[in-house]
Amino acid sequence: MSPKFVVVGPPGAGKTTVSELLAKQLNLAFRDVDADIVETAGKPIADIFTGDGEPVFRAMEEEAVAKALEEHDGVLALGGGAVLSAVTRERLKNHTVVFLNVGMAEGVRRTGLSSARPLLSGVNPRATFKALLDARLPLYREVATIEVLTDALDPEQVAEAVIKGASE
Repeated sequence: MSPKFVVVGPPGAGKTTVSELLAKQLNLAFRDVDADIVETAGKPIADIFTGDGEPVFRAMEEEAVAKALEEHDGVLALGGGAVLSAVTRERLKNHTVVFLNVGMAEGVRRTGLSSARPLLSGVNPRATFKALLDARLPLYREVATIEVLTDALDPEQVAEAVIKGASE
């Protein structure tokens, strides 16, 4: 079993929203790795970060991605930091990976620098978001087979661009 699409990107790119739309339009099942982690841990991701630490969360994420890639054949949304794992990037090599790219200004606007996003909380969330984008952009591009810049598009347009990109 293998997902039709694996969707990656930074916070605010629209991974969950677009993945749900893609699944609906293509009559496929949708699965979100972050939701899998919350279900397994029995607590929100922010609580895992603050209570157990990022390394514990990243280990859980790596395991959840591996399991989902084996079990799911629809549209799979990964958390924004899943690509930080070299093991996960290797696992993504034989999949159609959609990178939803979002610029800094638009990403900040969309996330509202939410406290539910543990990596964006802190003294200077804008600088944190920029550093996150700078560090992850090469990793998203390393795994991507389709890239869509989402800044000026609504979720329906992004889903259409993904479908078009997959047929090219």
